[in-house]
Amino acid sequence: MPPVPYRLVPDRPERRLADRFFGRFRRVGLRGVLADLDRRGRPADVPGEAAARGMTWEDRDARTTRWWPQGITTSADAYGPDPQSGTFEGRSLVVASWYGHGALGWLFLGSRISVIDGADSGDPRYRHVLLVEPRRRFGLHRLRPVRVHAGGIVWYGDHLFVAGSSRGVRVFRLDDVVRVRNRWRTRGYRYVLPQLTTYRADTDPGVRPMTYSFMSLDRAGEVDHLVAGEYGRAGGSHRMVRYELDRETHLLRTGESEPAVPVEVHDGVAPRMQGAVLVGGTWVITASSGEGNPGDLWIGRPGALKRRRGVLPTGPEDITWWPQHGELWTLTEWPGRRWVFGIDASRWVPGGEDG
Repeated sequence: MPPVPYRLVPDRPERRLADRFFGRFRRVGLRGVLADLDRRGRPADVPGEAAARGMTWEDRDARTTRWWPQGITTSADAYGPDPQSGTFEGRSLVVASWYGHGALGWLFLGSRISVIDGADSGDPRYRHVLLVEPRRRFGLHRLRPVRVHAGGIVWYGDHLFVAGSSRGVRVFRLDDVVRVRNRWRTRGYRYVLPQLTTYRADTDPGVRPMTYSFMSLDRAGEVDHLVAGEYGRAGGSHRMVRYELDRETHLLRTGESEPAVPVEVHDGVAPRMQGAVLVGGTWVITASSGEGNPGDLWIGRPGALKRRRGVLPTGPEDITWWPQHGELWTLTEWPGRRWVFGIDASRWVPGGEDG
């Protein structure tokens, strides 16, 4: 394989600052959030030929223009594809990401995740958790919002990877969720998740920088991989890459303080990609077509993809593979048309029933 011009450069985990932070706040982890779910979704009939069972949010989340949903991952990503695994303490969980919409949203709101219990049942319940960066200035601890588009997320072991667009990838530990007393410091959120570390995007001189728009997890081989790709309009850049993951550390596989380098690179994949995942060696890609227009699925291998036009609802985003259900799961972003739903892999992916 020729030299790859893209890299993710690891920063040191911010444990010293985080430990001081945890000394002032109560760390409750994911269990604390699940014990205090405060919002209730509802089952929904999702439009689109490929859409199977799904849910929608409470009205205040389904219609808000301040926050827009983007990324999706599940406990199956975190704990593996075996039939007896893929749950967190026996619960099938979905995690979705949102970003604060518009310039003011980016500045003041940042990004958040939603922990959903029962998205695949008739009684989905969830809670939002704000993503924050602990900072210390003039002797004071501050909680700065994490300002990323969060277009893709991957839950892997105890870590949550969040796509950071041109800046690279942010990493969080779900065990680090803390409960705060004075919610005025956290924009009204009872629970916040402090950033652990980052992987900074780096590119060779003269090469167009890689944008980390979305992500997924590939557990199919002896080595796990983080899949990342970039959104681009027709005529733009549409790249996808795969990085090796370390099953022991649940981080990218790198040398001692060395950058991570992709083991696979594809260019010119498909326009307006919003998410991509591997199912049994077959790529499944979601693509948008603008507000009000149905979304597409692209299925196959890079260079030989088949477009299934208009089979998704408008505004499809990130996508993940849920092998225990034999389903792909994705979500949509437009206010008033927001769903979280499955896609029957056996109908759309060759060999999808086997994964």
